[in-house]
Amino acid sequence: MGRSTRRLDAAAGFGQRVRSARTAAGLTQMALAEVAGMHFTYISSVEQGERNVSLENVVRLAAALGLDPGDLVRGLSPTDDHPSG
Repeated sequence: MGRSTRRLDAAAGFGQRVRSARTAAGLTQMALAEVAGMHFTYISSVEQGERNVSLENVVRLAAALGLDPGDLVRGLSPTDDHPSG
């Protein structure tokens, strides 16, 4: 299955948190990508809520932002429109 451009509730919330932390740290998407070892287009799609980010990448982003990974995911809710199974 290809990458979807629809926004997922949890992914959108996560992306907003990443963007907020990045801007608070005074980082561009390019700078965050470099520190996290990712491509800047990946950072952009995360911030737009277009990615279902892997645990590994949550940890990498949090480390690059100087945060605990839990700070980026605590309290996020999954979407209700995903079929079970």
